[in-house]
Amino acid sequence: MLEVIGAGFGRTGTLSLKLALERLGFGPCHHMIELIDDDQQLDLWSRVAEDGGAADWDMVYRDFRATVDWPGAAYWRSLVQHYPDAKVILTVRDPRKWYESAYASIYRARSFVEDAPLGERRRDLVGRLVWDGEFGGRFEDAEHAMAVFAEHNDAVRREVPADRLLEFEVRQGWRPLCDFLGVPAPGEPFPRSNDRQEFADRIAERLRKE
Repeated sequence: MLEVIGAGFGRTGTLSLKLALERLGFGPCHHMIELIDDDQQLDLWSRVAEDGGAADWDMVYRDFRATVDWPGAAYWRSLVQHYPDAKVILTVRDPRKWYESAYASIYRARSFVEDAPLGERRRDLVGRLVWDGEFGGRFEDAEHAMAVFAEHNDAVRREVPADRLLEFEVRQGWRPLCDFLGVPAPGEPFPRSNDRQEFADRIAERLRKE
């Protein structure tokens, strides 16, 4: 059962948040990387997309205590309603920096040639959920994409009760996150992961394997 729902878009520090949540005991935490590493996850989320979000969320998240990033962020309203006791974290970032980061990493990755059928299915699913679903096929229009980003964040702020919601930038570190979750802060640096170069290296390694 989910205890933490990450409502923020990808490239807002979601992988760092995943690692932080797992360090704090809220793991496993679901993230888009599950679709890269596990073909069963790809099958599962393909069915979710085909059902239009009418999913058995307890089955989808049966092995997880938290979720961040897409694909879960695309269904944040359903998840917030289905798990009324779960805390909600909205990771945020300067819209222009977010767009530049997303364009140079996850959007650029859609053009990488993948010969394996699994890679093609993964690209199709991400396109359906994110580039067409969230951004209406107009992600290359920067002003449109940033407006979608801003409206998404505003909708989360409007619709999630204040006592359930933490608006969080990963540069803030452990303290606001731990205070919100009611757990002690670890005596170690906050995780930092998945910058642009790391993302490029991850994709290159995946393509070599496939």
